[in-house]
Amino acid sequence: MDITLKTILLFGSVILTGLSAGFFYAWSVSVIPGTGKVPDLTYLETMQSINRAILNPAFFLVFFGSLVLLSLASIYEFHTSRLVFGLVLGAPITYLLGTFGVTAMGNVPLNNQLDVLDLAQMNAEQIGEFREYYETRWNRLHGIRTVFAVVAFLGVSLALFFK
Repeated sequence: MDITLKTILLFGSVILTGLSAGFFYAWSVSVIPGTGKVPDLTYLETMQSINRAILNPAFFLVFFGSLVLLSLASIYEFHTSRLVFGLVLGAPITYLLGTFGVTAMGNVPLNNQLDVLDLAQMNAEQIGEFREYYETRWNRLHGIRTVFAVVAFLGVSLALFFK
């Protein structure tokens, strides 16, 4: 059996993109419903803590690695069938615009706004207002990036069946 760089890139793309899509999906069905039931201050403190903790090498490997491997795999699949190339090329475009782009342009700026808040200096009304502002927007953006991550994963996974 001859395992080529092309095969490794495609397989790695499927694994990392699957992990990314799975992470976002799991967040949608566990963290969002759970944090939706806690008081405003607890919610904001929890999100501050999570947003700081997520900035770690394991998350970066999956989040950025998906985009890198999908892009490289699409280059290596250029001379395969149009269907395989189209599926593999569509995946990094989908991931870049819908997952990476939404995160960078939407979720991260919201996280940055939350990070600089001194919750101890805010009254209950201010905390409630910021939570409503943050949670509504953040969850909507998260839903969008989750759908795009799953679509990218499905695209690159389907390519395996047509090789």
